[in-house]
Amino acid sequence: MQLIVSGKNLEVSEWLKEYVEKKIGKLDRYLPTLTEARVELALENTKNINQSQVVQVTLRTNGTILRGEERSSDFTAAVDTVAEKLHRQIERYKGKRQHARTQGEHAPLPPDLQAELQATAPQIVRKKKFRIPPMTEEEAIEQMELLGHNFFVFANREHGYVNVLYRRNDGNYGLIEPEQ
Repeated sequence: MQLIVSGKNLEVSEWLKEYVEKKIGKLDRYLPTLTEARVELALENTKNINQSQVVQVTLRTNGTILRGEERSSDFTAAVDTVAEKLHRQIERYKGKRQHARTQGEHAPLPPDLQAELQATAPQIVRKKKFRIPPMTEEEAIEQMELLGHNFFVFANREHGYVNVLYRRNDGNYGLIEPEQ
């Protein structure tokens, strides 16, 4: 697994980099197909000092992305917590893959139990179709604000690909675009 550690608004010390490598590097024991782990350590100006140090980790494995973020007053505590969160995500991911692999091998569930499971499982309850006109990122932000939504899907005029614009918890915007 390739491990990339970077800092935002801070210089990552060698000690902290080694600590991150030790903690996050253990995750490939639980999921050997991990190909990449990106860790970003950020120092943010916040009103609450207990949330000023942010650790974001993105794991890539066979086309699946697992992500965790933790805020704390201490980078080591945030790294520990995000590593635990990602371990739980990995276990859930492995469980879903195992369930999908073995689904056809067992006898079907009794109809009443099957109906109960389907009734409690999250479902798609609404579908929408709409035109996606080409626009700039600035136009997409304006349109999203006008609609009062937390996200907006649009065709990026610059390259023609479908993008998703979303509002981040810090009040800024994020943009999801396909890899080219």
